Amino acid sequence: MTKVLVNGYLGRMGSEVVRAVCAADDLSFVGGFEPTGTATEVSLDSKAVGPAFTDLATALEAAQPNVVVDFTIPSSVESNIRTCMAAGVPIVVGTTGLTPEQLAALEADIPANATVFIAPNFTTGAILMMAASKLAARFFDDVEVLEFHHNRKLDAPSGTALSTARAIAEVRAEAGLERVAPGKETESAGNEGARGAFVQEVPVHAIRSNGFVASQEVIFGSPGQTLSIRHDSIDRAAYMPGVLLAVRSVATGSHTGLIVGLEKFMDLGF
Repeated sequence: MTKVLVNGYLGRMGSEVVRAVCAADDLSFVGGFEPTGTATEVSLDSKAVGPAFTDLATALEAAQPNVVVDFTIPSSVESNIRTCMAAGVPIVVGTTGLTPEQLAALEADIPANATVFIAPNFTTGAILMMAASKLAARFFDDVEVLEFHHNRKLDAPSGTALSTARAIAEVRAEAGLERVAPGKETESAGNEGARGAFVQEVPVHAIRSNGFVASQEVIFGSPGQTLSIRHDSIDRAAYMPGVLLAVRSVATGSHTGLIVGLEKFMDLGF
C-alpha cells in the first residue's frame, strides 16, 4: 500500500486528488498539507479521512508518506519541492508556474536517488494533443497556441501552453524552419499584446473566463489549409488517472532525478 500526502488539499484539484487516492485500492491517504488551513482533519463528504497539517516538514515526519502530491500555488511550490527533496520523499507536482531557471536549479540541487516529477498537464488527452502538435509542427508555416482556463487560475500562459510552444519550437528548429507567424511589429500603437506572448517565437494567447475548466487549441496554417488540434477538460476528474499513474510510477523507486512530463510514463515514444 502506497501512502500519499496531498499538498493543497483544500483546493479544487487537491480535493479531487484526495478523493481519487481514497478510492484507489492500492493507495492510502495519510494526510493533507495546507499552510492556511485551520482544521485538524481532512474531510471528504463530511467524513474525516486523515490528519491535516499546516507545516509540510511536520506533515512528512508525522505521516511518513511514500509519495507527496502537490497542487498548491506557484509562489510556494519550489519551497515544497525542496522540503520533500531534503526529506527524501518523492513528489508529484501538478502546480504550474515554475520557470526554466527554477527547474534548472532544482535539477542541479536534487540529491542522488531523490525523485521530483512535474507535469504541466495530467490529462492523457492533453498529452496526446501535444504529441500530435509536435508531429504537425514541421509541416506548416505558421502556428498559434490558444489556451482557455477559468478566471481563478494563477498563472498565464498555462504550463501546458508553454510546454506545447517550446516543443513545437524545438521541432521546427530541428527541421530548419525559420518562418514564424507575424510578430510584435504588426501590433498597432496602443494595442501592444494583441499578438499574445511569444514563447520561442510561437504566439501564445491566454483566455480567462468563467465556464472553462481547461482547454487548449493549436492552430497550424500553410497556403490553402489549416489544421486545428484541440483538447477540452470538462471536469477535473479527467486529471485523476494521470495523477494516479504518476504516483504509482514514482512509488516504485525506479525513476529518480527531475522528471518532467506525463508522457515519460505513457510509453508514447517521444
